Amino acid sequence: MFNEIISNIKKIPKREKYITYFFVFLIFAFSLYTFLHTPPKDFPINQIISVSDGESLQNITNNLYDAKVIRFPLIFRTSVIMMGGERKVIAGDYLLDKIEGPIDIAYRLVRGQFHQNVIKVTIPEGWDILDIADLLTKSLKSFDREDFLRLAKDKEGYLFPDTYFVADTARPKSIIDLMYGTFNDKIKEVGGIATSTYTLKEIITMASIIEREASTSESRRIISGILWKRIQVGMPLQVDVTFSYINGKTTFQLSLDDLKIDSPYNTYKYKGLPPGPISNPGIDSINAALYPTTTKYLYFLTGHDGEMYYARTFENHKRNKARYL
Repeated sequence: MFNEIISNIKKIPKREKYITYFFVFLIFAFSLYTFLHTPPKDFPINQIISVSDGESLQNITNNLYDAKVIRFPLIFRTSVIMMGGERKVIAGDYLLDKIEGPIDIAYRLVRGQFHQNVIKVTIPEGWDILDIADLLTKSLKSFDREDFLRLAKDKEGYLFPDTYFVADTARPKSIIDLMYGTFNDKIKEVGGIATSTYTLKEIITMASIIEREASTSESRRIISGILWKRIQVGMPLQVDVTFSYINGKTTFQLSLDDLKIDSPYNTYKYKGLPPGPISNPGIDSINAALYPTTTKYLYFLTGHDGEMYYARTFENHKRNKARYL
């Protein structure tokens, strides 16, 4: 009995020791978690961080660290990977409306929680970057129109016309990335580009002209055949819609002096395609550029009634102009 009591007494300190170790471990773990989870002191509250479409997790992490949104990049990256993987971050503009730790920030980026008002923006087929900039300036808060035009200049033709849901404080770069990313996704679904004798730039440039010239699938393919034929026989394209890129004029506003303007977009003065797209075409016009309808026509015009009129000879074309314009 005595030995049993002594044995039990000896066990008490050990138990207390284990309990002490356990609580020390808990305190240490909690302190470590709190330390790692604590945001930087100069966390950019009420600022916006942007994530571009297709941006790597490493680059996102570096940007957040440089912006003082996170203190420990490894904690953020590990959290993102555990929540969904490196490619699960949703592109867009995120409002930092409250101070948050790296795990909370990771959760928001994986779930696409922008913490902003989202509005619907519809970009029609055939709009150029000036049209898009005007709409976004009217629709979004404090939108930097000039910055958008500067960044979108080299993306004309590749900003896919569609309906988008964006934050009302979205920045130009994030919208351009969104539209350009959509274009890249959509163009993968178009067959025949890889085997075409024309480059993607040539196809999109032609499609951008077709988009402005025609409004139905049939007329787009017929006009596509006419324009490619003109290039093949060495005839200038002579399309009026490219003047919207020169002086903003429409077909019915052009004068003889306008047709003499020295610009690479003047398709009366210079043969071949213009330097690049003049609008952002939809899939139907891209398909029309890829798959033109072969006809005997070499001329076309859109009458005041909105109908398309075709001609095989210039004399017939002049008669159509006198009758329908």
